[in-house]
Amino acid sequence: MLFINHASPVIFGCSGHALTAEERDFFTQHKPLGFILFSRNIKDKPQLKALVEDLKSTLDQRDPPILIDQEGGRVARLSSPEWYHPPSSAELARGTLEESKKRVYEAYAQIAHELREMGITVDCAPVLDLRVRGADPIMGDRTFSSDPHIVSELGAAAIRALQAGGVAPIMKHIPGHGAATCDSHKTLPIVSLSLKKLRDHFVPFKENSHCPAAMTAHIVYSAIDPDHPATQSFSVIHDIIRGEIGFQGFLLSDDLGMNALKGTFAERAQLSLQAGCDAVLHCSGKMDEMVAVMQGVLPYSPLLKKKAI
Repeated sequence: MLFINHASPVIFGCSGHALTAEERDFFTQHKPLGFILFSRNIKDKPQLKALVEDLKSTLDQRDPPILIDQEGGRVARLSSPEWYHPPSSAELARGTLEESKKRVYEAYAQIAHELREMGITVDCAPVLDLRVRGADPIMGDRTFSSDPHIVSELGAAAIRALQAGGVAPIMKHIPGHGAATCDSHKTLPIVSLSLKKLRDHFVPFKENSHCPAAMTAHIVYSAIDPDHPATQSFSVIHDIIRGEIGFQGFLLSDDLGMNALKGTFAERAQLSLQAGCDAVLHCSGKMDEMVAVMQGVLPYSPLLKKKAI
């Protein structure tokens, strides 16, 4: 897949099991890069396949990115009995490292198979954040371990399995969400760790910097940029993510609808793209919000670059 130069640098959600006429017209007019699916969009296999094809039909590119969050455990949009419900990252990481790597690879190979069967081409996984005692439980069992090298190894196994199955992985939440003491869906986390301590959180992303895509964290890292969350921080994106971590792939914001970000949706989108995100993510499927997001995205469309995802 490519970041096509005539696509708008935004991924949108939609509201239900089928596109409304208003959504179809909006997507056809504004040509987003791709789409993301949630539980609200999923009833059964025939319905989901039809929705994916309908979404694709609104765009010019033949195989646009169709995203989903299929981590396992608490975050699995495709679930039993219709689909395999993967164990959480914490469950997959039990036992020896070699046992865990095998278990992770097998789980993500199954995920990739089922996503491709539905026409879904991108998984917003694996989670490469560290498990931190005393942090907000939003991460918890979504993480593999508190050990950055174990997280690196298990994340690499997940990335390999997804790619072998024809699904692009998006590692998250770069440069590290694990130390946040509040949920960025609800409010803005401020992590005051020193740069030296933050570097432990960078390790899994650095060791997997070859991953084709990554999703940013809506977190302020005081030691790097006390004024902006990573998603909207030139310093975090260019000095840390692109520089120290060495990630040169496709950088997608986390959801613009999360309360960690302030301002209008147009401002949220524009600030994220100005800081260096390749595209922004908007998940709610609410039309008034999508219209506002496009106001912030339009100055960046059409894009003049191509980047693999």
